[in-house]
Order: sequence, then structure tokens, then C-alpha cells
Amino acid sequence: MHRIILYVFCISLIGCTPPEVQEYDRFVAQEGTEVDLWIKNGQIIDGTGTPAFQADILIRGEEIRYIGWVNPDQIKAQKTIDASNKILSPGFIDAHAHGNPIRTPGFENFLAMGVTTISLGQDGSSTDPRKMEQWIQQVDSIKSGVNIALFVGHGTLRRQSGIAYDPNPSPAAMDSMLSLLQKAFDLGCFGMSTGLEYTPGVYAQDPEMLALAKVVGTNDGLIMSHVRNEDNDAIQASLEELLRQGAYCRVHAAHLKVVYGQGGKRAEEVLGLLFGATAPPNVSADVYPYTASYTGIGIVFPAWAKPPNDYESIKTNRRAELLEFLRNKIEQRNGPEATLFGTTRYAGLTLADLAKAQGRPYEEILLDIGPGGASGAYFIMNEDLQERLVQHPKVMISSDGSPTMRHPRGYGSFAKVIEEYVLQDSLFDLANAVHKMSGLTAKTIGLTDRGILSPGQKADLLIFDPSAIKAKATYAEPHQLATGMDYVFVNGKLAYPQTAASKNRWGKVLRKK
Repeated sequence: MHRIILYVFCISLIGCTPPEVQEYDRFVAQEGTEVDLWIKNGQIIDGTGTPAFQADILIRGEEIRYIGWVNPDQIKAQKTIDASNKILSPGFIDAHAHGNPIRTPGFENFLAMGVTTISLGQDGSSTDPRKMEQWIQQVDSIKSGVNIALFVGHGTLRRQSGIAYDPNPSPAAMDSMLSLLQKAFDLGCFGMSTGLEYTPGVYAQDPEMLALAKVVGTNDGLIMSHVRNEDNDAIQASLEELLRQGAYCRVHAAHLKVVYGQGGKRAEEVLGLLFGATAPPNVSADVYPYTASYTGIGIVFPAWAKPPNDYESIKTNRRAELLEFLRNKIEQRNGPEATLFGTTRYAGLTLADLAKAQGRPYEEILLDIGPGGASGAYFIMNEDLQERLVQHPKVMISSDGSPTMRHPRGYGSFAKVIEEYVLQDSLFDLANAVHKMSGLTAKTIGLTDRGILSPGQKADLLIFDPSAIKAKATYAEPHQLATGMDYVFVNGKLAYPQTAASKNRWGKVLRKK
């Protein structure tokens, strides 16, 4: 009613037409009155960070066609949803995720917490650029439950160019790697990911990384970096290395953390380094809302015990040295109780549990498992520090999770942000949270047609009551779906929830424009 009064008042006084009415009239005149979906009376949080406003949304095909007041006498909708007292927001975009869309294409874990687009090819590992076109075609033929923004892995480039573990690649090998990187961009990749803490990325030096950064910059891409070392005493040097690459392209610190760091003051120091006056303007980062990381057990082994070195020889010839290293490393990482295995044989047990069950020192157990023999969660982060990091305006949300990983972040991250960071702890309001989970991420990655609710954008959107959102996943039961999402649309189609009889998938492999 207030919109009608405003309309009459506006015309009678100054002869104008409210902008939303003008837009609607143009839509009706140009496109007709038939739409696929009419969502009425929603509280729209559009992904830009601005406060909620009430409006309707009209969707035709894959696109949002109109947002504003709708005259029911002028519209014919295939389906209508009354979203009174509900939030309408863009689908969330996971800045850093994992998963195999060929093996587990449904990605229900992401959809249940409102994620409609994920970024794959992380931590330096991706599909081979020489086979990427076939891979994209295969994924699109299978169809994914969510959209996929693809990155090419730096470690993959090293392997496929023949550089592998060489710290000083030849000019010819470098040319091969740069050519493969360019091919990945030609196929629509959004950037290059690095895993400089892992092999073979650990062998890369500054000249190599800067040469790659120039190619990324030429293609307006993003370096999504798992930095060289996240430990408290090494994070500054690691971020400074990333900032040097930022002289040539946009750079992003993936799953930003300070291992062993403590408190908000330390967080401010790190944020000052990344986003201070002397830093490049094109820097961003993401954080997941948990204080345990998850990766291969190789993270606690020294470089000299990992490929290309022969581990069996190391075990025989440097056994005592390796045992001492492992013992010291685990104590530094909050002791054996802070390592929780996720690999099937040991899943749900801590390193301390295994040591007690087997009646021998935990370093000997690690020696037998080896650097490639298991994965796990590591409780090595400080909550106060991480919560301060996530509040920075250039820091967005990620899960760093997957459908199969034994860590609750793959099933709970985005729900936990709403449940805890917004409603419980008030770290930021819902509009800011949605921005960190949609619009900010889209802009950072380079997604131009999704991430905000606006006419012409793809209809990836959510309908939900914030108070109903719950992250159910725990470390003991990490594969519990989040609850509370009323509707999740991907490219204009209902993606979640669906009945068992209509399990359609509507995601696509997105290509950078």
C-alpha cells in the first residue's frame, strides 16, 4: 500500500514515476508479462553490503529480470513463492573449496548451506591444462550441483612442464610452464592457485613466481595462494612474498591464518601487513570459521623426508634425526592430542589415542605412516585472532572443505557464519556477512554475472530465515548437512531441497569473460 501512495504522491506533485515502476514498465513492454518465478514480499539483502529492503523478484530462465514492486494484474508466473518474513540473498560463493565433480557431482554439502558456486583447483593442484577442455566438457555433461569457477594449479604446471622439483628451471622449461598457464586462461580459468608449503611448489623461487604473476596480470587473473609458511614466525615473510607478486597481478591469501599466533593484536599486525598503506591495492584474503586446519600428515614432516627424496632410505639412514624432528614438530603444534586423523584406517582418533592404543611413542607411529599415508585436522589456531581477521572488509568466507573431507568446515562453514558470527557473537551484521559470502567473493574472483541480486544477473539465490540456519557438522560427525535453507536456486532452477524423484543438477563450469 505504501508503494501505491508513494506512486500517486510522486506523480501528483512533480509528475515523476518511481524508478522501480519505470523499470517494471520497461520489462513488461519489452519482454511481456510471463515469467518462470515470482518471489513476493522478500527482505532482500543484495550482496553489496547495503541493508535489507522489501521487494519482489521476477525470474525468467537463468536470469533475474526485475526487482521491485510487482502489479499482480500485469504478471503471469509459472510459480509463485511468498517470501514474507524471509531473507532473499545471492547464492553464496565459496572462495576456496575442494571436491571432484566427476566422482561426487551433487555437492549437496555446499547447497545445504546456501553455496551455489565453488572455486576448485586449489593449493597448487588442478586438472592438467592440456586436458582441461575435455575435463570441462565431461563435467558439464555430468552436470554439477553447483557452479564451478576453475583455477589452474602452480604445482600442476610445474609437473606438466617437466620442472617438477627443480628449484632452478631452465628458460625452456619456464617457457613451457608459462605457455601452459596461458592455455589455462584461454580455456576460461579465473587464475592460478599456489601451494608453496607443498611439493613441488615449495621449490619455486621468486623469479619463477614473478614471471608467472606477469602472465596472470596480463589476463586480469588472480593468484589464489596457500602461502609458503603459515607459522607465526614465518607468516610475515610468506605474505611479503605474495605481495611481491601483487606488483603484477591481483593476489589473494587463501585460508588466512597464523599458526601458533595469539590474540587480536597479532591479527592487526598481519592485517596491517596485507592491507596497509604500503601494500598493493589489489590484495584480498579468505577465512573459514574453524580453529582446526585439515591437510595431509606430510605437513609435519621435513622437506628432506618428502619427494623427490626416497622416504624408505630416509627412514633407514636418518631415523633418529627424523624421529626427533617429528617429536619436536608435534609438540610445537600443541601436542599429539591436537592431531585428529581423518583417513579411514585412523578416522576419529587423535595421534595421542593411537600412541596409547599401540603403547609406543607417537613419533614412531608417524614414522610408520609416512608423509603420504594419512590426512587429518590440526587444532593449531587461535579463535580471537581468527575472528579479528574475518572482520576486515577485504576478507571473505571460504570453507576449504569438500563432500568427503573429515572436517566440519565442508558442511558447516557458511551456516556457522550466520549462526555464530552474525546472530550469536555479532562480529558483523547479516548484510555484511552476505557480502562476504557473495558479492565480495564474486568481485575478487572475477565473476561478473552473479554474486549480487540485480536485474541481468544469473538467478543464483537463497530464501531463508536466519534464525533457522544451523551448522550440524562436528569433528566427530563431520558429514552432517546444514539446515535452515528454505530454497536454493542455481541458474534459476530449484537446486535444494529436491525430492528423491527430481534430483536434477543445474550448475555449470563457469569461464572467465
